[in-house]
Amino acid sequence: MVAVVLLPGMDGSGSLFAEFVAALGCRSIVVAYPPGQPLGYEELEQHVRSRLPSEEPFVLLAESFSGPLAVSIAASPPSQLKALVLVCTFAKLPAPSFVLRLFKPVGLVPLWRAPVSLVSWLLLGRYGSDAMASALSRAIGAVTPSTWRARFAAVLSVDKIPLLCRIRVPLLYLRASEDRVVFPSASALISAHVRRSKVVAVEGPHFLLQSKPQQCAAVVRAFAREQDLAL
Repeated sequence: MVAVVLLPGMDGSGSLFAEFVAALGCRSIVVAYPPGQPLGYEELEQHVRSRLPSEEPFVLLAESFSGPLAVSIAASPPSQLKALVLVCTFAKLPAPSFVLRLFKPVGLVPLWRAPVSLVSWLLLGRYGSDAMASALSRAIGAVTPSTWRARFAAVLSVDKIPLLCRIRVPLLYLRASEDRVVFPSASALISAHVRRSKVVAVEGPHFLLQSKPQQCAAVVRAFAREQDLAL
């Protein structure tokens, strides 16, 4: 059997994976990030690599913020990595350099203090619920401001495009049809550089695994079967 290792979005808690993990119905390992340590992508990659199975085959699944981490790991893969699943994420934010420079001050703005209703609209859109808004609020509140600033800064400066051509494991990209955060050009860029890649569009918002857990789990399981991997 093959395990699934899950890397979370920018909150880093992994708590928002609960319904998707239940729908997936296989051995799952959620790697959470330290909520009080302002770590960039390089430090977080070391953190993740130290928690990957060494004697058990696994699929690495990365959501949103964690996409660049998964790309780095798959480009220089541990021996047990069998496939990669990217969900609503990027290797580099699909915007010109001057635009990214303009947005760098965003890391100094306390966006983590934004009303939950606004964050829910951005991440969940019309698929939001009171329960999900509460879970989102708890996840956001657990992370320190300095950690949020470090993660925003990491997103704005990351560029893993040169590593994409080194990925040899099969790759599945789940793209949300109503994503207000990561645009379709991000998935197109990744699929253009990774030969064994497949993009599947699923109706839903940026928080795709949270809003459509059953449907996303079915797509992941089907992809695993195509690669002769038993979850």
